[in-house]
Amino acid sequence: MLDKNPEQIIDKDISGIQIKFEQNNPNIVLCSKPFHKMEFLDKLISSTEEPIIYVDMDLLYSGYVASEMIQKKDNLTIFCPDKTDWEKKLSEIICKISNERFLVIIDSFNGMNNLFDDLESARFINSCIMLLSSIGNYTKSSVLITGMARKKDDKDWVLSPGGRHIIKSEKTGVYYLKKNQNDLIISSLNNSGID
Repeated sequence: MLDKNPEQIIDKDISGIQIKFEQNNPNIVLCSKPFHKMEFLDKLISSTEEPIIYVDMDLLYSGYVASEMIQKKDNLTIFCPDKTDWEKKLSEIICKISNERFLVIIDSFNGMNNLFDDLESARFINSCIMLLSSIGNYTKSSVLITGMARKKDDKDWVLSPGGRHIIKSEKTGVYYLKKNQNDLIISSLNNSGID
């Protein structure tokens, strides 16, 4: 588990990570390489039996599915919202997670910030995420948001590019994903200042 060991190698059995995701809501997985993110999400989706909603804001995952480089699972619903239909898609997602347990993956903070690019929009994005997490708590749904990030001034993690700060609350699980030779490693940032 990540509590005793702040780093965990991701292999075929990622049940320890899934348990941590169930304990926190929302969960934020940061990384610096988009391919590491895709590898992790593919393993997570492949090992999840409950229904999954994938909100693809940067269109990377849906591109892999469309090209058949990643096999789409039957329990996976992909949403690719844009600025004009975001509220409609959000409403549809809220209706789904209000009635049934889901794993909701929002990929990514960066894509959302590109879609909504002013300061008010950042507040709107954070409000949407916290609303989904709050509703998800009633059905034991987990909300996971990915983001491309970097450490700023050896202190705070910020989205890269752009430098926007990452939302956090008491119940937010924050993780960093990296690859060490052949192993994909996830580290908890809640308990340590992983660099």
